[in-house]
Amino acid sequence: MPDFEYSYQIGWFLLLLLTGYLAGRYNERRHYRSIRKRELGLKDLLVFSTRHLPADGAYTAPAMVLGSAVISVDYFKSFLASLRRLIGGNIDSYESLVERARREAILRMKLEARNQGADMVFNVKLETSRVYSGEKNLTQSVEVLAYGTAVKRLEQSAEIH
Repeated sequence: MPDFEYSYQIGWFLLLLLTGYLAGRYNERRHYRSIRKRELGLKDLLVFSTRHLPADGAYTAPAMVLGSAVISVDYFKSFLASLRRLIGGNIDSYESLVERARREAILRMKLEARNQGADMVFNVKLETSRVYSGEKNLTQSVEVLAYGTAVKRLEQSAEIH
């Protein structure tokens, strides 16, 4: 009977791993498709890391805008990351996690700027933090906060003197 219990536990573990892999892969691909679509819709809203606006124009009053995203890693990638920690090296699943969170936060910041009528965001900064650490202090979720100063360039009348 102990062999049956052991096989049963291994079977459940493998089923959870496969389910985590399939569901995580599906959700990640769906999220990337959504990100690409929204990035195309907001590509005309410019984002700069520079602190100062160009001196050659007039702008609306600046307004702070921000976007925050919390993204979680799936069970399968968490398992692979724990194995990678044993041998060392680059953890691709966490790179994907941080990239998705970063792009999502920037999109949310740009959407807030668009809703305020801005056409550019200056002095953009990103803050990243670990939200939840699971067993053995492995990162399970990450938050990225994107913030900056939104403005709209005012049209200058072309007067001839």
